[in-house]
Amino acid sequence: MSVAPMPVRRGAKASRERHLADGAPLRRPPSPSGIARRRLLIRLTKFLLPLAALSLLALIAIWPEIDRGKDHSRLTFSQFSAEVDGAKLTDARYRGVDDQGRPYTVTAKTAKQVTPERVNLVSPVGDITLNDGSWLHVQSKDGVFMQYSSILDLSHDVILYRDDGTTMTTDSATVDFKSGAASGSESVHAEGPFGTLDAQGFITTDNGAALQFTGPATLVLNGASQ
Repeated sequence: MSVAPMPVRRGAKASRERHLADGAPLRRPPSPSGIARRRLLIRLTKFLLPLAALSLLALIAIWPEIDRGKDHSRLTFSQFSAEVDGAKLTDARYRGVDDQGRPYTVTAKTAKQVTPERVNLVSPVGDITLNDGSWLHVQSKDGVFMQYSSILDLSHDVILYRDDGTTMTTDSATVDFKSGAASGSESVHAEGPFGTLDAQGFITTDNGAALQFTGPATLVLNGASQ
């Protein structure tokens, strides 16, 4: 008995032959809509690439200015450590050194940035080590710290204390941490081992080692004082 071969469709045979000959299926030619999309993409690329290059060059040119702006706006509290509470810092602390390498600190209950240079403080406290190894402590209800110049302006119930036991109270005072100097033009009352003194103002000399008072002044010495 003979068996007749099954008929094979010409289309399927030709397709199989093309697969065998090329090793891969034939690609369909792009449609008119596909060609239009490719042309649009090429046009957009020709426009966007030069624009991106110009933007990159402009960014490189202005980057130094951006970097400087970041340095100024970077909370001039860059050296402050604190907890952020809204627009203010609480328990702010600033550490620095003066022109002679002596350390000093400024702390405050709250600190608020006003300008890149100015910081308003509530209950500020400052401490600085003097040349002879002693230290000066200052505090008040309110204050303004000029960070770049390291100047602290104190107001309302100002107290200055030296570790030799001298305590001064006044309404306002200015402390220059870089030079280690302090001064005030308001009436000042001082108490210490020497006795008591009332004057119209004061200024520190010899990098904070000595105090000079402006008159008229009234001095009452302790009996044991020299």
